[in-house]
Amino acid sequence: MTFSFAHNNFNVRDLDKSLAFYKEALGLTEVRRKQAPDGSFVLVFLGDGGSTAHQLELTWLRDWDRPYNLGDNEFHLAFTADDMDAAHAHHEKMGCICFENPKMGIYFISDPDGYWVEIVPAKR
Repeated sequence: MTFSFAHNNFNVRDLDKSLAFYKEALGLTEVRRKQAPDGSFVLVFLGDGGSTAHQLELTWLRDWDRPYNLGDNEFHLAFTADDMDAAHAHHEKMGCICFENPKMGIYFISDPDGYWVEIVPAKR
């Protein structure tokens, strides 16, 4: 028996704002969408353009009326960057860098809902 990653989920309060962030920050684009017939939720799956099959699912819930409790925010996604300097400059310009660890050569960005995304150099 084998298992493969399919997707991770982040619940978001403003779907359009989150879609714009992930497009600008990481180049993720919509792969597919599922909407509840009654409008109570929307699921949007984002992909990286084919580099991997893994997807990020953004879930919007119509009746959710408060920020999500992210606890201590110790969970996160990680993305590799083939050009860390350019990636860092881009994210710095966006104003979304929330933590840097220069000794490890990594940093984190924060999305509109406060989820952290780690940026690591691609292995060579």
